[in-house]
Amino acid sequence: MKTDMKGSSKIISSILILIFCYTGLDKAIRFESSRKAFHNQTFPAELAEILAYAVPGVELLLTLLLFFSVTKWWGYLGSLLLLTVFTTYVGLIWVGAFPRVPCNCAGILESLGWAEHFFLNLGLIGISVLGLRELRMRNEE
Repeated sequence: MKTDMKGSSKIISSILILIFCYTGLDKAIRFESSRKAFHNQTFPAELAEILAYAVPGVELLLTLLLFFSVTKWWGYLGSLLLLTVFTTYVGLIWVGAFPRVPCNCAGILESLGWAEHFFLNLGLIGISVLGLRELRMRNEE
């Protein structure tokens, strides 16, 4: 049973590592484009500027935290928190809570509509919760 848990835990963390590594690196490599996309969002320019640097940094930090077993719990928790914020924001855009709809700029994820993005994020939240549960179960054995 322990082997099965370790295997599924690796799959769970690998999914999140791939997502956060891709999105973080994409924002870092295409920094000016990403920065402009943040400034096109519905929040103040000062916050957009901070987020242009903070979001890719946090995504890459989560990648590292999820990579090592000693920090994996923090990686799952951080993923859960970040994805909850993203999902809330996407959900608010999707239901028309803002006066205008900003662009959805995130590499391959650009092609997703707001509804698809919302449900993808919900799935990733579920994966984060599964990762936390599996770590707890493994620690209880």
